[in-house]
Amino acid sequence: MDLNGDGHVDLLSGSYSGEGLDEMAGLFQVLWGEGGGIFKKPQVLKGTDNENLIIKPVVSGTTPQRERICTRPTAVDFDADGDLDLVVGNFEGSYYLFRGEGEGKFSPESEKIMRGDKPLITGQHSDPFFVDWDQDGDLDLVSGSVQGGVVMVENLSGEGKEIVFGGSQPLVNFPFGKAERWSDEAPSPGDSTRVWVEDLNEDGKLDVVMGDRSVVLSAPEGMSRQEAKEGVRKVEAEFNELRKTLLTQPSLDEVKAIQEKLVQMGDKRREFMNEKRTGSVWVYLQK
Repeated sequence: MDLNGDGHVDLLSGSYSGEGLDEMAGLFQVLWGEGGGIFKKPQVLKGTDNENLIIKPVVSGTTPQRERICTRPTAVDFDADGDLDLVVGNFEGSYYLFRGEGEGKFSPESEKIMRGDKPLITGQHSDPFFVDWDQDGDLDLVSGSVQGGVVMVENLSGEGKEIVFGGSQPLVNFPFGKAERWSDEAPSPGDSTRVWVEDLNEDGKLDVVMGDRSVVLSAPEGMSRQEAKEGVRKVEAEFNELRKTLLTQPSLDEVKAIQEKLVQMGDKRREFMNEKRTGSVWVYLQK
């Protein structure tokens, strides 16, 4: 994207949390392009007040810190005024807007993006991507999430107007698969999905490219796969039964004891398996 309108492609990135801040908050890093595939050193993106650009959460039944961290920005002309704005996803799964003021400068005030009178949320670790999915002339929102799958949120405003979000629909259902699988099982889509939309086969229809996270399990040395699977199954059954006791309104001391046992069961589960974290890229061609 050409963030500052100088004719060169720039690179923009969010972050989980920046260092040296009073509170946890994700910052934005930009590498200004100089042409020919050359970029300047990364620098923290600042607002027009010359302070670090940081989401300022709107507190309304949510945990503010979760909206400040794991920032995932994309540049789009959200308000149709000719300048690129920043739409930012976060850990909570909501979206915030920093309005552009031209030449790569942005208002320091973050605005929570709403769908009617409710915050726009598409799943934790929201990751905005804008494209005219329904081919009606305006830009719709497409996003993955930590839960998996891909969702599209329709823009109701029409071409040349500030984006107004309406209903949503899954493009890839979630949970579509499972993040964990044994090494002898066929791969299936996992969680923590990230998305790109493009007409890959040039048939005039937009297709979805989805990256994910998965965990491949294998039996520890000296243990058969069947023994490992059975051991994991038993621990998980005990774990789920113990979790149910949290619904019986136990005392605070009982809750602490239950939580300690749940942690111990998690450790016990790992005795029956080795974990390898990986991921895949999936292509969904639109019919």
